[in-house]
Amino acid sequence: MTDNARPGPGRSSHDPDGGPPGRPPTFTSWLRSRSDGELTALLTARPDLAQPVPADIGALAHRATSRNAALRALERLDRFTLQVLESVVALGDDRLSEPVGAQPAEIARGLGLTPSGAAGEDPLDEALDTLLRLALVWPDHGRLRPVQVLRELLPHPAQLGPPARALLAALPHGTAKRLADDLVPHSTATTPVETVATALSDPDRVAALVGQVGAPARRLLDNLAWGPPNGTVSDARREVGLATAASPVEELIARGLLVATGDDTLTLPREVGLHLRAGVLFQDVSTAPPAFEGRQVPPEAVARAAAGQAFTVLRAVEELLEHWSQEPAAVLRNGGLGVRDLRRAAQAMDTDEDTAALYLEVLRAAGLIGTDNRVTGEWLPTREYDLWRERSPEHRWLRLALAWLDSDRVASLTGSRDAGGRVRNVLGPGLVRPAAPRARLDVLTEMAGAEPGLAPEEGSLAARLAWRRPRRQSPVHTELAGAAVTEAAALGLTGRGALAEHTRPLLTAEGAAAGTDAAAEVLAAELPQPLDHILVQGDLTAVAPGPLVTGLARELALVADVESTGGATVYRFTEESVRRALDAGRGVSDITGLLERHSRTPLPQALRYLVSDVGRRHGRLRTGSAGSYLRCDEPALLAELVADRRATDLELLLLAPTVVVSGLNRATLTERLRQLGYHPVPESGDGTMRLSRPEIRRAEPEPAVPDEGGRAPELARAAVRALRAGDEAANVARIPVSLPEGGTAGSRANALMEVLADAADGGRRVWIGYTDTDGRQVSRIVEPARVDGGFLTAYDTTRDAVHRFAIHRVTGVAELGDRG
Repeated sequence: MTDNARPGPGRSSHDPDGGPPGRPPTFTSWLRSRSDGELTALLTARPDLAQPVPADIGALAHRATSRNAALRALERLDRFTLQVLESVVALGDDRLSEPVGAQPAEIARGLGLTPSGAAGEDPLDEALDTLLRLALVWPDHGRLRPVQVLRELLPHPAQLGPPARALLAALPHGTAKRLADDLVPHSTATTPVETVATALSDPDRVAALVGQVGAPARRLLDNLAWGPPNGTVSDARREVGLATAASPVEELIARGLLVATGDDTLTLPREVGLHLRAGVLFQDVSTAPPAFEGRQVPPEAVARAAAGQAFTVLRAVEELLEHWSQEPAAVLRNGGLGVRDLRRAAQAMDTDEDTAALYLEVLRAAGLIGTDNRVTGEWLPTREYDLWRERSPEHRWLRLALAWLDSDRVASLTGSRDAGGRVRNVLGPGLVRPAAPRARLDVLTEMAGAEPGLAPEEGSLAARLAWRRPRRQSPVHTELAGAAVTEAAALGLTGRGALAEHTRPLLTAEGAAAGTDAAAEVLAAELPQPLDHILVQGDLTAVAPGPLVTGLARELALVADVESTGGATVYRFTEESVRRALDAGRGVSDITGLLERHSRTPLPQALRYLVSDVGRRHGRLRTGSAGSYLRCDEPALLAELVADRRATDLELLLLAPTVVVSGLNRATLTERLRQLGYHPVPESGDGTMRLSRPEIRRAEPEPAVPDEGGRAPELARAAVRALRAGDEAANVARIPVSLPEGGTAGSRANALMEVLADAADGGRRVWIGYTDTDGRQVSRIVEPARVDGGFLTAYDTTRDAVHRFAIHRVTGVAELGDRG
């Protein structure tokens, strides 16, 4: 165990525990004595203590010992460290007759451990260092004391009952006196409770009392020895003496080996329990988690599988978002996505509905999809999507992975029902689980502890998680951990059941954001490299043997439809797909030129015929706005159309050999003619064709919560500086400056301004009391720079910034004593 504390501000060199000379040490004084590095480590490990930054060390100590903060800290402990903490609580209770606190040697004996003797290798030293770093225990004259709130949070440490003194103090005076008279007839103690408690604190005396009871009573004690320490019996508060004890239970009550704590409850005192256990606190002490069990997979196979899945994710979500750019999905009244739209999204991404729900939730968490502001809302890609699409594949995937790690929404709950019987929809309410990010990090961090390529069995992983975070174990955490394993595989963070190498940098102590560059470097080498070529085949298809470069992928998606995906993507050329490219402004030569440049195989004649034939017919008919009209340079074609029986609903009327009008509007007429196999294009008033791609709509991204994971140490160091300054302001020696008590407020303000102006002229720091805008009384140490207009402009050392203080809010001013 190490404690490299340096004296902090105000610490006396004669006080080893950091308190003022002559005063007993306190938890606050110990915190004040910690070095800046140790306080930074505390705030980094327990970031909730710095949100918001406490005013001074006293406020930090109060927050660190609050119930909720201590509960969050307990959740960070593994089973062995928690057993060490319970040992400190059990052996260091101030209600025991022993000195307050526990020595490391006593803790080692209680755990049945033998010191290893090697520096840095003793698990007990490491556990105690962890507890000191988290400020759950603190040293007092060579002994370790737990923070007071742990007595409430761990009422039965090591499954032991309360100390005898606490149990006896709750008994009626007559009962305690009867016990004292029977056990220590001529005691000189001041009270019966003290008499009996002192007797039970003597191991020899307890051994003698246990030896006096019969075998049935001893069996009762043995049943309670390892906990729980409470037993149920009728009439537990009965008055029994040594002379009147007639049953095994009464034998124990008469000797103080069991103490009534309720009408039907008896409790085994802690001292008796320790004796029955022969001083050992736990039956099973394991200083390390259980070994991994699982199958070994070649690391290169893990890398291929995980990178392949990452590529699949990118391709799937891009397909969906391109589709939603033109045909967005509707938003339900509760803000979610309907079952039909989820099914369509799964078809667009070529996956199942559960995986589609996961991808959609990740896209929302990454800010790549959102809802528009229309009355009938729609799910659309956001403007962030356009920027995301331009980045490299590894960085696109990392944004999705980091969003999943930080998201508190659980896609696997989609389709389940809430307490009111309502179905939970993907992207809708009811999927939030605040513990989800923590469970995901626990699972992946544990998997990172296995050797590369090891795919742990489900039971083995669960056993290690139970050892690593025993206070987090619950049915909800188990469900979240199971979902995390499934979702990590679906997103490409794992491959064939083992953790991928590109995931490991995301699990650094500094936070996921700090490891993105390293993860991107690893993943870039594993992902398939984008190709700039395709293989055009004779059956009007083209095969992309891998991911395509962005420009080629977009152009090919414009001129052909995706027919199948997998290791290679198959595109099919059809009349509709070629017409789509022509409508977007591409010419016949543009299409054939694109395919000739990028195809490793000659273009088949059938494809050339298809493109030229569609191109020849494209634009022969042109629609315009009248009712609407059709114009064509080939009278025979218009005559054919007017005579076509399938076109009777178009209400066509031949005005001239090259002009036909219709009762339908232009958009409807154009769409209906395309359904009939014609290829009209709209034209403007001057007779030119209007060619354009379909409208691409975007939604505004949801406001993102700033990710401060990578800046945690920096923020903690800044918080420590503020704490030190605030502590100095609260505890520095001050020489009050007298101000006029009577008179007007103006005379007092003038006096204040004179004092502060004099300090500014002399370049002196002063202490001021100040009422902030929230009405709180705060202390500040400032270096005045200017006093004018009813304001003090000064450098505030407490906040490490220049600030303007309103003179009328200053409640007092004092000169500072010597800093020495």
